[in-house]
Amino acid sequence: MSFYKRMLRIAAPYRFLLIIAGFSTVAITGLNLVAPWLVRDLTNILTGEMDESTMNAISRIAIILAATYGGRVLFRFASNYFAHLAAWRLVTDMRVSLYDHLQKLSLSFYHDKQTGQLMSRVVNDTAQLEVLVAHAIPELFTNILILISVTILLFIIQPTLTLMTLIPIPFLAVGSYFFMKKIRPDFRAAQQNLAELNAGLQDNLSGIKEIQVFNQQHREVDNISRSAAKWRDAILRALKKSAIFHPGIEFFSSIGSVIVVGFGGWLAWQGRMNVADIVAFLMYLSLFYQPVTNLARVAEDVQTAIAGAERVFQVMDTAPDIVDREGALHVERGPGEIVFDKVNFAYEPENPVLKDVSFTAKPGEMIALVGPTGVGKTTVISLLARFYEPDSGRILIDGHDSTTLTLHALRDQISIVLQDIFLFHGSVEENIAYGLDQTTHEDVVQAAKIAHAHDFIKDLPQGYQTLVGERGIRLSGGQKQRLSIARAVLRNSPILILDEATASVDGETEAEIQKAIQSLVGSRTLVVIAHRLSTVRKADKILVLEKGRVVEQGTHAQLIAKKGLYSRLYNSQPTDEQDQLLAI
Repeated sequence: MSFYKRMLRIAAPYRFLLIIAGFSTVAITGLNLVAPWLVRDLTNILTGEMDESTMNAISRIAIILAATYGGRVLFRFASNYFAHLAAWRLVTDMRVSLYDHLQKLSLSFYHDKQTGQLMSRVVNDTAQLEVLVAHAIPELFTNILILISVTILLFIIQPTLTLMTLIPIPFLAVGSYFFMKKIRPDFRAAQQNLAELNAGLQDNLSGIKEIQVFNQQHREVDNISRSAAKWRDAILRALKKSAIFHPGIEFFSSIGSVIVVGFGGWLAWQGRMNVADIVAFLMYLSLFYQPVTNLARVAEDVQTAIAGAERVFQVMDTAPDIVDREGALHVERGPGEIVFDKVNFAYEPENPVLKDVSFTAKPGEMIALVGPTGVGKTTVISLLARFYEPDSGRILIDGHDSTTLTLHALRDQISIVLQDIFLFHGSVEENIAYGLDQTTHEDVVQAAKIAHAHDFIKDLPQGYQTLVGERGIRLSGGQKQRLSIARAVLRNSPILILDEATASVDGETEAEIQKAIQSLVGSRTLVVIAHRLSTVRKADKILVLEKGRVVEQGTHAQLIAKKGLYSRLYNSQPTDEQDQLLAI
């Protein structure tokens, strides 16, 4: 019942549309009950004595019957249209709400999730709610209403015969209960398998270049074939049970007609029922067992919808790890001071990544983080942007504990250029301007010049309006990186983070970008993860990380003079500072 209560709350904004649809459904039900009664009256007229008034009575019945059918058409339109209008609006709003919730979830939620799986929940599973709202619930309501109404009319016509025709109902009720119980796992499995199929397709289409390069087309066809077969098998298991259940429902429904013919004929022979009552009873009986049969199909639709809705609610009920705390501050942009104060962090409790990390970056300073892979350099950036929170210790931005700020205020202080560049499928200008709600073309061009991207952009087919393709597939790695730098520069945040921002550019391009970066020194705080010697040597402060700890910090000259880890690593590297990597 909690599921249906939740659905009622979700459907509340569309109650006016649903009320219109519901009223139309009631009207249709009422009109459907008129025709058999009119046929009963007509039969009485035709089997009785006829006089001059007989034709008038027949004409009156014909007019009422025509009006009934006309009214049914109008109310059927209103019922179908407004129910679908409410349902698809609900689905649209649920999709937006689900996507909005996904945006709020912390990065830890996505560690074991496939994009295709989540897309399936947003697109496929939410669509099942349309079946529930526009089809299953209205039909359930209609069928129950018809059952009650027809039962009353049957009792009016002949109570004893009505009781006899109700004999199959307990069998139908028990069968429907077990059918619903057995079929729901199959529909739930089908929805899960469909999500896995979508996930596989999304992964393969994103990695189509790798599939072709390594000649793995056959393997991936087999993988997709297995996923498609698992979905097919789950659906077929459900359909097999339906194929057994529905004929059974039809059989028990037919028994009612057999009872009417046999017992009703005996009653007529006894003179306890006339021809008109027998005809009306048979017509109403067809109306009686039709909803019984329909309820079995509705039960199937309900189980499909519930299976999809459960998967939607599972995501909606997942709480983000990182949220604004009560009373969180929304501060304006500050000068950009960063303080790490005895910060400890672990993705898994038994494997600490950062241990007692402390450092200070003054406004306008440029600091560099160096160290071997896996020592926590990128984790420092993730904590700074509050994608995660420290297990202990504090991170201060301009004197404010980062956990006391709203996420919007905190991330408004920061721009990040990641090593793994992501560009949206849009124009070059749209990608550069992505971090701002409003900007001018001149500002975009200026940012591109600072990032040394303007020259290659103007040579593109449509210049700044050139579409970059999905994930920037039409651009080289160096070009994508310079667009990402331009995007960060344009945002003009007081803190700029560069995570291997020059890793995919050649030496000449890197030298130009370094000049651009140097021109920003003093105007904002720069946090750089870099292996290139040119970047490391120009930093105001270099932090050397080893096994999650800051083992050394200072300028390049100071660290060389200490003759410690940094010095040993530096002296072991080639001396061509513009082209070689500091492989530490």
